[in-house]
Amino acid sequence: MQFFKRFSYWGQFHKNVKLMLLTNLITQTGIGMFMVIYNLYVYALGYPETFIGQIISINSLATVLIMLPAGLISDRVGRRRILLISGVIVALTYFARVFIVQSFPMLAFSFLTGIFSSFISVSVVPYLSENSQPNERIHLFSLNAALMMLAQMFGNMMGGFSADFFIWSGFEKHHSYQYTLAIASLVIVIGLVPLLFIRDKKAYSEERDEVLRKQGTLVQKENGQRVNKKRQWKTILIFAGAGLPIGLGAGLVIPYLNLYFMNRFHASNSEIGFIISLGQLATFFATLIGPALVKKIGEVKTVVFLQLLSIPFLLLTGYTTFLGVAVMGFLLRQALMNAGNPIQQTLMMSKVDDSMKGVASSVSQMTFMIGWATMGPIATAFVQHYGNYWGYAWLFTITAILYLIGSIYYLVVIGRIMREKQERTGLEAGM
Repeated sequence: MQFFKRFSYWGQFHKNVKLMLLTNLITQTGIGMFMVIYNLYVYALGYPETFIGQIISINSLATVLIMLPAGLISDRVGRRRILLISGVIVALTYFARVFIVQSFPMLAFSFLTGIFSSFISVSVVPYLSENSQPNERIHLFSLNAALMMLAQMFGNMMGGFSADFFIWSGFEKHHSYQYTLAIASLVIVIGLVPLLFIRDKKAYSEERDEVLRKQGTLVQKENGQRVNKKRQWKTILIFAGAGLPIGLGAGLVIPYLNLYFMNRFHASNSEIGFIISLGQLATFFATLIGPALVKKIGEVKTVVFLQLLSIPFLLLTGYTTFLGVAVMGFLLRQALMNAGNPIQQTLMMSKVDDSMKGVASSVSQMTFMIGWATMGPIATAFVQHYGNYWGYAWLFTITAILYLIGSIYYLVVIGRIMREKQERTGLEAGM
């Protein structure tokens, strides 16, 4: 019901917003098709898992390196120009990765994809914010997130079915993957068309005054209070610390789930695409779980409870020898672990001044992506050394330990911050 409620606001959204949502919907469908097949394509070309890990790591490394500069450039150059230029370059890199089979160019274009995808990711949310009214934003951002998840789910399914269709039609496996990736890249290009019709101006400009408030060590807020930037940075880094072990754990297993299902269970392309798409659907429904729990036990306890509850299903996925059990464990872990993400974002935004919310978002994304940038060689080396059963079993176990560390950190450190905030609020109320 909450999802369909978001659509009731569609008529109120500015034209720029509708076009941006359409772009996200189409491009995420193409990206979903591409990502579910690309690892399998590289594997079919004869490259080992370690090389696939290098591709994923260098893509994530590019994201980590460019995220903050990309945000600053987006502020200066303008969202529309950044979105158009980066979108075209990203589409070209996807097309290049379809046809390039040499190792170094494959790594180079994966790096370029990460670079220019970062420019897009740091520009979309500010653009939506600048072209919406404050009372629309919670519905707009929820709708955008839901549409992206559903688009990726559809893309995952289409990628798997398309690859199997080409194989069934008599094409060799690597050619079938290649044709599917080409179709996915074409879908991404089609998704750029609505960007040609958006305008690079702020339909609603409450945020324009933030530029003036960003000058100097202290930031002047609208209510006359002053915010210490040093203290703001400390808060941002504390929240980023909570995401670091989670990102490291995720980087060990999440990028390789398609290989996991193929190597351990010999799942077909259609099955892999369907399973990964179900994961997106589970994530979509998981966003409805969090708010109900928050009302009962509070934000911090809800995040920790959901993360801890996901760990047994993570271990179940790592140790089972039955595909059905692995799928169930994968879906429940995906749902529970991701259910707390919107709550964590809300908590962080509530502790950071408006003038530094963009920086906080960039640092948060960078911290999480460190795991994806560094864990690839380790993950693939484990599988090569220990095999498809114990290799993945070790990886899922290490991930569970890292998730446990992240959850304890969140309970102790973030919990203390929120208690201090409540105590200060109580003191102010009593004066």
